[in-house]
Amino acid sequence: MAHFDTEYQRLETSYNDSPPGEENLLVHVPEGTKSQWHHIENLDLFFQRIYNMHQKNGFTCMLLGEIFELVQLVFVVAFTVFLANCVDYDVLFANKFVSHNNTSKVTLPDAFLTVDVCSARIRDNVAVIFILVISGVFWLHRLVKFIYNICCYWEIRSFYINALKVSMTDLPYFTWQEVQARIVEIQKEHQICIHKKELTELDIYHRILRFKNYMVAMVNKSLLPVRFHAPLLGDWVFYTRGLKYNFELIFFWGPGSLFENEWSLKAEYKRGGNRLELAERLSSRILWIGVANLLLCPVILVWQILYAFFSYTEVIKREPGSLGARCWSLYGRCYLRHFNELDHELMSRLSKGYKASSKYMNCFMSPLLTVLAKNVAFFAGSILAVLITLTIYDEDVLAVEHVLSTITLLGVCVTVCRSFIPDKHMVFCPEQLLKVILAHIHYMPDHWQGNAHRYETRDQFSQLFQYKAVFILEELLSPVITPFILIFCLRRKSLEIIDFFRNFTVEVVGVGDTCSFAQMDVRQHGHPAWMSAGKTEASIYQQAEDGKTELSLMHFAITNPHWQPPRESTHFISQLKEKVQREASTAHQGAIAESHAFTSIHSLQSEEPRSLIANLLGPPPLASLHLGRDGSLANQASVGVADGAPTLRSLSPLSASLHMRSSYPSSRMPLARHDPPTASGTDARTVSSGSSAWEGQLTSMVLSEYASTEMSIHALYMHELHKQQSRGELSRHTWHRQESDDSSESVIDDAEAPRNLPRSSTFPCSSTSAAPPQSHQEGAALQGAGQRRYGGTSDALSGSGRSQRTARMPMGGWVEEMHSARHHEPVPEEGSEDELPPQIHK
Repeated sequence: MAHFDTEYQRLETSYNDSPPGEENLLVHVPEGTKSQWHHIENLDLFFQRIYNMHQKNGFTCMLLGEIFELVQLVFVVAFTVFLANCVDYDVLFANKFVSHNNTSKVTLPDAFLTVDVCSARIRDNVAVIFILVISGVFWLHRLVKFIYNICCYWEIRSFYINALKVSMTDLPYFTWQEVQARIVEIQKEHQICIHKKELTELDIYHRILRFKNYMVAMVNKSLLPVRFHAPLLGDWVFYTRGLKYNFELIFFWGPGSLFENEWSLKAEYKRGGNRLELAERLSSRILWIGVANLLLCPVILVWQILYAFFSYTEVIKREPGSLGARCWSLYGRCYLRHFNELDHELMSRLSKGYKASSKYMNCFMSPLLTVLAKNVAFFAGSILAVLITLTIYDEDVLAVEHVLSTITLLGVCVTVCRSFIPDKHMVFCPEQLLKVILAHIHYMPDHWQGNAHRYETRDQFSQLFQYKAVFILEELLSPVITPFILIFCLRRKSLEIIDFFRNFTVEVVGVGDTCSFAQMDVRQHGHPAWMSAGKTEASIYQQAEDGKTELSLMHFAITNPHWQPPRESTHFISQLKEKVQREASTAHQGAIAESHAFTSIHSLQSEEPRSLIANLLGPPPLASLHLGRDGSLANQASVGVADGAPTLRSLSPLSASLHMRSSYPSSRMPLARHDPPTASGTDARTVSSGSSAWEGQLTSMVLSEYASTEMSIHALYMHELHKQQSRGELSRHTWHRQESDDSSESVIDDAEAPRNLPRSSTFPCSSTSAAPPQSHQEGAALQGAGQRRYGGTSDALSGSGRSQRTARMPMGGWVEEMHSARHHEPVPEEGSEDELPPQIHK
């Protein structure tokens, strides 16, 4: 079979972050002027440690956390061995009489065996000796790693204090954007990277997120085997910390991995000539790692059970309903993650959508379960009330056997039953809730819209937002299931994995080998259905799904306003901002009902949307905020402000700043600036200059709220445009009247798009529905080239009911005429394809 043979290439000019003329720069610094941090060899680990220390609030907090982790390991093993071998449970349960000289009361030490008996029982138990040996070796490994990390983080502490001028006391109050701005600034003085004169924000993100960007891309392209079709369970996503650890061990840092160090892919994986041999080698290595997991399964399983027992038992006793709470699944976090999005940025975004997501899932209470829960709660509550009353009357009731246990179990039963009884004041509004959720998570398949009330949509969303109990159960089962996924599912994708790393790895000057998707270049990886029509040269194989490239680009540009994107990306960003501003002007003139942006925002103007406003903005509702022509946020007078607005303002961290801002020009407070920095290098999103009163009080936290609000607006707007383009409707709005040469082509493509919303192949349709039509020429071209479907090989657990993807290519690629390794002839579009994308954070 012919394959898509793209050799590994040095990154081209369009990707280059270096200023003109610095592409092959090697900065020379005289020996006498070199600082302690000149030319740091492993910048990946260096930046990761800087980020970790910032997120863990300094050296002291990190040190205590590491020490307590070591103590926890010793405690869990020692306490478990003690309970199994050194306790006389007959005395504890009063099945054995204990004689005392002076009193008949049994004390706790009476239930402990003597040291000689306890040690003899431990020596005679082979299983206990084996567990102690394994635990001791693991603990020594952790101890050595702890000592090494402390030495490394002491250097990072010195870097913060001496280079960044940030003390450990003040570090918890610095945002990451402030720390990053200082790192970019000191590059000019210390030359921590000698391959570039200046570092960019994207360079730092690439160093910290190099491997995570690969994982996000592989999940986006459905390369990793994490979706299955199991009997009785239906469509099932299984992605645990243990499985994720094994993926990273195989691909990135384990023995025989694809990378020779943190920043460079091995040379043999950059060439396509020996791809079959490399795939066979990778398959063999996956097999051995799967077998090793299988052999260690009993030890890991025992540890998982013990750790879960000690971690969650007290929580369940204190809050029995905690297992009924929900959390974002590990798969959901990876799928909903933007390229180049740090952990705290992702969790902050998902945390803002948590409340609306919980309300949406709670809309789907089973009427049958509600009736049963009400009656079971009544009977259990009645018995509990009698027992409590008797206990209050005479405490000797507690001395009766199992009375205290019965009271505890009945209390748990009543609490669990109440979690299945909906609030009688709750209003069923799933469509509005999904809009609020979309404003935060930024990804949603088209077929959810208009079907938010269906259980199919709810079940698919639950794969991203699962019960805490399901999360714990999956982690407990992970040691058993993970070996079989590695051996029977991942091995079959070895060739596709090899092709993926060869085709989607590029070298960035001063950074090393990175995932090409992480460059967020709409020309190379844009999707025509996501506002990239006419701007992208990407074939179907190269396109990021679900608008991941476009949304990631907007998120990174808004989060880092000083970053200068490539020309094509700059044009995309400016065009999108102009559309939003133009429609904002249209809405301001009375055409709110017909505007895409404000149609989306209008859905946030009733009950749930007000909570979004409270989360995002705090001050007056979005309808009263006008995006000025210069990109600034101009506060317009609001007529008929909602009743809850004063309360929202009083609770908002932005209110004080907004009141102060009224006396200053709006142009001094940009919503997001993508222009090059001025000579002074000041910007409202970065460190305050203190040149005026309000600038000193306008903290980075407040400005990050503006960035979050702006990104939510752009995400809603892009989804609105994508939905209408997928339906093939000719819009009446100004965003169709482009002056570019490709506007007519875009309209024609829109008109020829299928009228039905395409189903997400990440969340395939369970019911029978017509697939989008495919032209005869396209089908013949694909079949004539001998192409397989991307990821078309079924997983071992998938079954026949799984929908086949219709617009995906094998990682081996296809026959294509190429003028260069990075410029491919466009492949005809097969049809619009839309899928589900995927504490206090500083």
